[in-house]
Amino acid sequence: KRDKWPWYGKLFYIFSNYLTAYIPNQVIFDNIYTKEYFEKKFRRNYFFIPYGSEVSEPPDNLSVLKKLNVSRGEYFIFVGRFIPDKGVHILIEAFERVKTNKKLILIGGSPNPGDYEKNIRSTLDKRIIFPGYIYGDDTNILIKNAYAYIQPSLIEGLSPVILTVMGLGTPLICSDIIENIYITGKNATHFKSGDANSLAEKIDHVINNPEQIKDLSEKGKIDVLARFNWDNITNQYINLFSK
Repeated sequence: KRDKWPWYGKLFYIFSNYLTAYIPNQVIFDNIYTKEYFEKKFRRNYFFIPYGSEVSEPPDNLSVLKKLNVSRGEYFIFVGRFIPDKGVHILIEAFERVKTNKKLILIGGSPNPGDYEKNIRSTLDKRIIFPGYIYGDDTNILIKNAYAYIQPSLIEGLSPVILTVMGLGTPLICSDIIENIYITGKNATHFKSGDANSLAEKIDHVINNPEQIKDLSEKGKIDVLARFNWDNITNQYINLFSK
């Protein structure tokens, strides 16, 4: 489904589907909808075990914020690859339309950026910050202290980033693809996937409703920590291996 793959890449994945479906004695999917796709296509039963949402509380060290010249609660953030599937172009287009003093931090990129990434980085909006790669605690500190995290992806699996964001209790805006909604339920602000106007409206909405989005994030944190709990997940793996 991903446009980045050439025809021979897609052909290889189709071939891999058959290897995955028939050769292993058991198959585990971390995406419930991919599991359903395989079961329908190959008429076999497979296992679903998700990724966990529990994240260690990051240190209370805001030096990375000072480095990027941003203040707690005064910026939006995205972390990921700069590829069309992630919808970064939609996020930039939407944010450029929003009237706010808050900034947008886009963490990620490529050592050898292609035309897509070069086009993204050509934005003239001075509120948009491209710090490159940031790892570990610094990433979680930035997510934890953001006004909201924005996930504009057009195609997604069971997103570890969304699980991390919700596990840290950060308000979330994300596209309304089924994989995202499976994680968030009603505890996030959803926009129409691929629609920059819809995303711009939702960014405006969360700016004007800080108490509402904070309430959603608190409920979301409780929910994902219960549903995507590492103890439960590891027990499912152990039980499966023991059989």
